[in-house]
Amino acid sequence: MSGVRARVADRLTDLGYAAGWQAVQRLPEPVARGAFDAGGRWAAGRDGRRVRQLRANLRVATGGRLSEDELADLTVRAVRSYARYWQEAFRLPRLPGERIVADTASSGVEHLEKARADGRGVVVALPHSGNWDAAGVWLVDWLGGPFTTVAERLRPESLYRRFLDYRASLGIEVLPLTGGARPSSAVLREWLAGGGFSCLLVDRDLGSGGVPVDLFARRATMPGGPALLAAQTGAALHPAVCRFTDRGWEFAVRPEVPVDGPGRLRDRVAAAMQGVADAFTQDLAVRPEDWHVLGRIWADVPPDPPAGERG
Repeated sequence: MSGVRARVADRLTDLGYAAGWQAVQRLPEPVARGAFDAGGRWAAGRDGRRVRQLRANLRVATGGRLSEDELADLTVRAVRSYARYWQEAFRLPRLPGERIVADTASSGVEHLEKARADGRGVVVALPHSGNWDAAGVWLVDWLGGPFTTVAERLRPESLYRRFLDYRASLGIEVLPLTGGARPSSAVLREWLAGGGFSCLLVDRDLGSGGVPVDLFARRATMPGGPALLAAQTGAALHPAVCRFTDRGWEFAVRPEVPVDGPGRLRDRVAAAMQGVADAFTQDLAVRPEDWHVLGRIWADVPPDPPAGERG
């Protein structure tokens, strides 16, 4: 019976996403935006565990400098930013690509241009900030073709396929983190060795072999895959951050983080990922509310206690 209940729950989850996806796309844009913003305020007010984890993470990201009221206000803005991401995720396939490109402010593109002119592949290392799907639309337009990325396999499988189709409609080629016909790392190596671009979200370590880094002056782990791929293929490793603007989106690319040179590969990978963490520390501080981290980032930073128990 438990297997039947799990299948029914998976089916209901998929149907719920499908219904929401269609409904939001049919709504006028101002109505959808207002509804999700109100939902974000409501979710922040509920003070659930994920919101309290977000609050604790933001305290670290702001160096503990904010008062309790300022931190509360930042947390509300952060949940509203996360709600904006989902509203746009549901609607993005309906938005003209020309509009997304026109409303995206980009910086540091000269770094990508140099790597491309040299015939090198590029690994863009990103945190979960702003709208990385909108940045993907901008990058597909700039490249004149697709780039690759890796996504965690969701349950149910039908929901995972729905997200694959969604990103494919934006021109993004998605590889499954697990369960693919070939290991995603092997496919990425071939793609990068041929001069392709890949974008990888790296501020959450989903495996067990993460690289220790200092992120906002506190020990965390990040997957070492981006630096390892760059070292193995000769690709350029570039940190980048996505942010929201009043009009649209921002995509900021940082200079290349070197992975070549003397020393053991393990040490060079660790040093490169620390360089990525340093770039994140600097760039996420510009608009910390756009960093969507409702999960645990630092082992020693649990969720804040409920509002009634906070001193």
